Amino acid sequence: MTVVVITGAASGIGAGLARHAASLGMKLVLADWDEIALKVVADSLSTEVIAVPTDVRDEAAVQSLAEAAYDRFGEVDILFNNAGVLSSGLSWEIDAATWQRSVDINIGGVVNVMRSFVPRLIAADRRARIINTSSVGGFLTSPYMAPYSATKFAIVAITEAMAGELTALGSKVQVSLLAPGPVKSAIMDEHAPTETVEFMTVMRGMNDEHGMTPDEFAPLVFGSIERGEYWIVPQPEILDSALQDRTDMILERRPPTSFDFTSGDGE
Repeated sequence: MTVVVITGAASGIGAGLARHAASLGMKLVLADWDEIALKVVADSLSTEVIAVPTDVRDEAAVQSLAEAAYDRFGEVDILFNNAGVLSSGLSWEIDAATWQRSVDINIGGVVNVMRSFVPRLIAADRRARIINTSSVGGFLTSPYMAPYSATKFAIVAITEAMAGELTALGSKVQVSLLAPGPVKSAIMDEHAPTETVEFMTVMRGMNDEHGMTPDEFAPLVFGSIERGEYWIVPQPEILDSALQDRTDMILERRPPTSFDFTSGDGE
């Protein structure tokens, strides 16, 4: 029996991961704040599944998620720390609540899941893998998306630190860093302020044109897990060349460049 826990499972990448895991006969624990959408996904799967509505910002709720998983199945083999949000705007004009929401979900949610599950996984003294979802945006910055870039960069750092700590403990638990490129999902659908409407329209268009579907994306992720890979980069063509350019920029102390894009305000 393989038991998989997925946060952010009601749509997008999370739902795709759930469908693929179900096709492999794995047992599922699905979590998301959207209770209705979560139930729709859970009801569509032909495997043993429990749906646990969870706001990953709430430590008590995440503890309850862990308890539900272990009460039902007694073990966890794969944990996808996947919930996340994306907001746009000028970094100095994005309101405090929006900044805090990004930090609380994209970083705090990951930390809450780690705090709730990792001690249990270590205590079980058996092989398990945690997959923290960052993004190619965790390596490559973007204008107008500072909260997303900052929080996804943080997940890269947290995951690397966690890998070193598990190794130092001699634990059988391992961790991977998932860095998606464009995947068709609702993550870019949040209302954009006037100054970034054009930018987000372009980004959504690129995502729709070049993005993978979640059901195309999920098998690549599970293939990397099967191979025991730390770096899970299913679309290396999106990351590798740009990351080399960014690395060269830093080593050569050149000023940063991002997208050649002028915002809709004409400035």
